[in-house]
Amino acid sequence: MISKLDLPDIQGNIVKAYGRYGYPRARYVFYQIRDATKGRKFVEKVNPLVTTSVPWSEDSPSLPAVAVNIAFTYQGLKHLDVPEDTLHGFPDEFSMGMKARRDIIGDTGPNHFKHWDKIWRSPDDKEDKYGQNIHILIGINAKEEGPLEAAYQQICGILAAATGGVIQLSGHRGANGDEDLPYQSAIASDSDREHFGYADGISTSYFEGCRENRRYVVGGGKPTGLDPTTPAGWAPLAAGEFVFGHADESGAYPEAPGPPLFSRNGTYMVYRKLHQNVATFREFLKAEGPKFGGVEAFAAKLSGRWRNGAPLATFPAEESADAFVLELDTLLMKSRQGQASAAENARLEKLRLQLTAFDYNDDSNGARCPFSSHTRRNNPRSALQFGVSKPFDTPGALSNRRRILRRGLPYGTSDENSTDDGDHGVIMMIVNADLSRQFEFVQEQWVNYGNDFRLSNDRDPLLGNHGFNENGRGNGRMVIEGDPGAKRPPYFCSGIPTMVETRGGDYFFVPSMTCLRMIAMGIVDPT
Repeated sequence: MISKLDLPDIQGNIVKAYGRYGYPRARYVFYQIRDATKGRKFVEKVNPLVTTSVPWSEDSPSLPAVAVNIAFTYQGLKHLDVPEDTLHGFPDEFSMGMKARRDIIGDTGPNHFKHWDKIWRSPDDKEDKYGQNIHILIGINAKEEGPLEAAYQQICGILAAATGGVIQLSGHRGANGDEDLPYQSAIASDSDREHFGYADGISTSYFEGCRENRRYVVGGGKPTGLDPTTPAGWAPLAAGEFVFGHADESGAYPEAPGPPLFSRNGTYMVYRKLHQNVATFREFLKAEGPKFGGVEAFAAKLSGRWRNGAPLATFPAEESADAFVLELDTLLMKSRQGQASAAENARLEKLRLQLTAFDYNDDSNGARCPFSSHTRRNNPRSALQFGVSKPFDTPGALSNRRRILRRGLPYGTSDENSTDDGDHGVIMMIVNADLSRQFEFVQEQWVNYGNDFRLSNDRDPLLGNHGFNENGRGNGRMVIEGDPGAKRPPYFCSGIPTMVETRGGDYFFVPSMTCLRMIAMGIVDPT
């Protein structure tokens, strides 16, 4: 069943990965509704600024200077007087909010909400009571700082007209010990590396009707069972995995609140501020890397990719990975400068595919890419068919319904002298149509548990909450599988520290443009 998406009715951050279009800067601004009528007026005035999914061309010179999107928590919809019958149509995980789901998604210990930025905590902070004082999220993405500031000021003007009916919430942590910043900034580095030094934004899920560049289906779609190094080896995921009102991978329509016009073309977005313990990561690499056989090789095993972005499944040797990325970068620069020949552009396309065109079928023992590596755990492709002599008719049957869309950007700055106390990490924004089946399952079963990978309760080495043992050291474990052909024994790594900690977040509903107008006009009728 092929879905034809109504792209002008879908908000742009659902379909578009803004980073691919050259929007490396963002501000995430949060609001609280004090008066429903004024709150709806605020939404009405913001609506014309909202960016839709109308197709863009990546190399178009006429792209807008900024992209604006809006989303609501359950409490936000309630404070806008969305009818109770509609609110009751939302699942428990959305109505409860992220804090109340902390035991499921691993927000305990160093990830507990008592460590979060002030904006995410209740003012009295008496065990928080799961108070959700955040009602609206507005995200602004831009190419340059000037248009970003202009869009922000335009929204501030709309807010001022609300005269106390809607207030902007401060309380974001900053780099210099600030605890009360008015918004969360984010920016991608010129090198497109995140703070641990890994190339970022290489791949995300690709679904039917999204109209993104077709080459992104390779590695971003679902495996077909054909050669994974070719486009024929991949097909788009069903649109219903990410957008309400369309069939999902099971052929059913995702459960959504009524009336149909309220939910159709909307979805859920998970917002998480993830702090990276840069110093801890580097110290761990420095201590453990030489024991394994090299710092970069060890870093690659933790991630599943070399830090330059080359996948271990295709480039198990550092020399071949370096040569691949050097050629890719050289041809990419020539192409951007308009100096590449037709043959060089064709070669560039083949190299680009190699970043994502792989499966783990020829690495069933984990000799190249460990089962526990971050990328393999978060997108196993068709690698979960342990013990199956004949592959499933649907190669990705065990993972296709767990896929998520990754949005967001790194925040803060770091260098070789950075400590864990700085404010640097990733703003992770995850889009999915079923919070429990997709995001929460991945967090609970793949990030913070390892049974699906035959790893008992071993966690994702980079993203997992490893807690502390009785000696105050990290309590994480990882097995790096050996290579019988190379006579390399397995490597058992223990004492892995928690490298990424949650600093805030919640679950948001991203309405369609139609739904936004319904909310603004107060005409949501569940009957």
